[in-house]
Amino acid sequence: MVTVIDGKGLIYGRLASAVADMILNGEEVVVLNAEQIIVTGERAEVFADFKHKVDVGEVTKRKGPFYPRRSDLLFKRCVRGMIPRYTTTGREAYRQLHVFVGAPKQFENCEKAKPEVAIKAPRCKYVSLGEISEYLGSKVR
Repeated sequence: MVTVIDGKGLIYGRLASAVADMILNGEEVVVLNAEQIIVTGERAEVFADFKHKVDVGEVTKRKGPFYPRRSDLLFKRCVRGMIPRYTTTGREAYRQLHVFVGAPKQFENCEKAKPEVAIKAPRCKYVSLGEISEYLGSKVR
């Protein structure tokens, strides 16, 4: 069974925890529109936090940690931190997650779900993952 989730307007961490639970329970999850997932917080602080994570790894010396810049990979990295990825169950669960920027044609007519925990009308300041990846220097939003 494949669960298709439209990430437009959903909260980053809440969606990641819901998706982590789904894939650990054996479901295959596809997340669309990763660039429109929102991260709550002050714009400058969110940018500084993600920029620090990217700057920790030295790319020129080939030493890690390597932190992604694309919005779909940023979301996958967040989910990866919520599962036991060094065990066989965690590795198998991580393979059940597929994240896309935009919506591929094969998923246009599918029924899209939105986890209730991730839906929240943001009354506070927020930034989208697309803006963050653009700030980090990604060519793919």
